[in-house]
Amino acid sequence: MRSTVEDVKRSPMELAAIATAAVPGLAPTGVASLPDDGNDFDSVLIVDAAKNRWRVRSPRHEEASVRLETELAALRAFSAGIRASLPFQLPSVAGTVRQGPLRTFVYNHVPGKQYSLEDLVAQGSRCARDLGSVMAAIHSMPSSAIDRADLPSYSAEQVRQRRLNELDAAATTGMIPSRLLRRWEHALEDVALWRFNATVIHGDLHEDQLLVQDAKVVAVTGWTDLQVGDPADDFAWLAAVHEQSFAEAAFESYVAVRGDRADPHIMRRAALAAEFALAQWLVKAIAGGDAERIAEAKVMLEELDSDIAEYGGQPISVVEPPRAARPEDAGKQPVPVPAAERVTVSGISPDENDETEARDASGPAEPETSALKIVPSPVSVAPIPPAAPPVPASSPAKPVDAPMATAPSATGTTPVSTDRQATPVASPAEAVAEVGKAEAAEKEPQAENDSRAGKDSDAPEETPAPSVSDADKKDTATTGGKSPETPAKDAAGTDTTAIPIQSADTK
Repeated sequence: MRSTVEDVKRSPMELAAIATAAVPGLAPTGVASLPDDGNDFDSVLIVDAAKNRWRVRSPRHEEASVRLETELAALRAFSAGIRASLPFQLPSVAGTVRQGPLRTFVYNHVPGKQYSLEDLVAQGSRCARDLGSVMAAIHSMPSSAIDRADLPSYSAEQVRQRRLNELDAAATTGMIPSRLLRRWEHALEDVALWRFNATVIHGDLHEDQLLVQDAKVVAVTGWTDLQVGDPADDFAWLAAVHEQSFAEAAFESYVAVRGDRADPHIMRRAALAAEFALAQWLVKAIAGGDAERIAEAKVMLEELDSDIAEYGGQPISVVEPPRAARPEDAGKQPVPVPAAERVTVSGISPDENDETEARDASGPAEPETSALKIVPSPVSVAPIPPAAPPVPASSPAKPVDAPMATAPSATGTTPVSTDRQATPVASPAEAVAEVGKAEAAEKEPQAENDSRAGKDSDAPEETPAPSVSDADKKDTATTGGKSPETPAKDAAGTDTTAIPIQSADTK
């Protein structure tokens, strides 16, 4: 939280006078403003009579003063061995002056020049590769230095939880577009994205903290947020670079130095951090009551939301969220399928289809869609019994109460009852008719063809004879129940006259 003390802004001449009090013997001969975080600090460069250069940094409020105190502890934590192992120089504090709750710091001069982001990118791939090596060196620092200085240290899960808490705080403002809230929440819930090893990080790395000479980073300043945390935070400013080849070259150089220790999802979390920084800025502006910064943050958030809606934005999740409907499709209704183009399963009669539509109309109305509508219809299939072998004349008669097969009819399948009681055969003719019905049910098409063929061919076709007793045969001869045709006999004297088979459809 910001203190109630009003922001204190100091001119370059005031800072030069303060520097002479912080460093005894310092005699400034020139002073010039330096770029810095204008909301928190005032910075100038002083040149003395010996042509030495000094940097003066004065906080505007108590929170910024605390950050400078943290930087002092961080710089003291860098031992001579750590400083010697780094491929760049670190500043050192030459003196301080306290004025009320605020404390101004004077730093020894370090070589190099500050560049704007566009000018830094214009330095080319050589500068990008050197920048990647510098960032890898920072992330390779021993965490013991952070522990000795009693600086913050966060695990991967703690980093994620802190982001979730900040997201909740931003959501309560009611000024964050809903699309951005869903996008950020999905990324924070993506477990795979947050599996990384926490490292020492600069915490506030950007182009203003880099001093460059001959396309090489020679010094890094601004260590107010030194901590153990997410290495992606130091890449967040690169995610906003329009020339992505510069960021890619820096990351490739970083991976070449870090090797297997490099996190493959750094750039995704870096893009998330770059976007989320706007929400953090908005919350900070609201807490400070700065109406101008609040309005500026809202405009930038709306522009970001519009860009993501139109172009999709940079990937910030391992598992990408489902794409939301485009704004131009939001008011469109599903296009119904014309009746002429609907598709139904074969086997549905027009009457059945009309009945189905009538039932649908009487029930709860369902919205029409462009999907094809398939209406199932029951299809009746008559089982085909296996063909029975011919029964020899001498075989025993088939029991009358045996199950009967299903006999087809003109209107469908009509099952013949199998629950029949054994009754005596009134006459051989009736027995012949009953057997004929059973045979016709099993082989009606074949039986009809065979009956016609038996009349036309010279050799009568053998037909299964009814199983009747000898007494019944005699009774047939005496009662006139024999076949009207002349009996035919083979060479052995066996009666081979074909017994006419009565169709199951006629009685």
